[in-house]
Amino acid sequence: MNDSRPGTPQHPPASVSPSVSPSPSTTTDLWDTVDALWAWLDAGQPVAGREGLVLRILKLSEEVGEVAQAVIGATGQNPRKGTSHSWEDVQSELCDVVITALVALRTLTPQAREVFAGHLTRVARRSLGTAGKRTAH
Repeated sequence: MNDSRPGTPQHPPASVSPSVSPSPSTTTDLWDTVDALWAWLDAGQPVAGREGLVLRILKLSEEVGEVAQAVIGATGQNPRKGTSHSWEDVQSELCDVVITALVALRTLTPQAREVFAGHLTRVARRSLGTAGKRTAH
């Protein structure tokens, strides 16, 4: 059972429900949204070229750090702060990592959709086997 007192370690619930249900406007094509975010960021990018690309990719480290902060906060591991985050906060921060990674990939190549799909297929085959089932090792 989770105790909500500050400093009491929290454990993730078996299943955390999404805090927002998808609506028609949020179920648009993932890659259309990634392209729009990339264009928006590129238009206001203060640093261009190779340095801008490197900075866009390094943004992932910042986002991953925010996931760690949320997990520490959700589990109450910082005695000074106690339980400062929820598991929904962790979900949100993980989504930020995914979005940032996809935008960084789009920054690296205009064929981000194809590159990602190909890589996902290779990982799935390697991990799940070609039939989509785990293979015995």
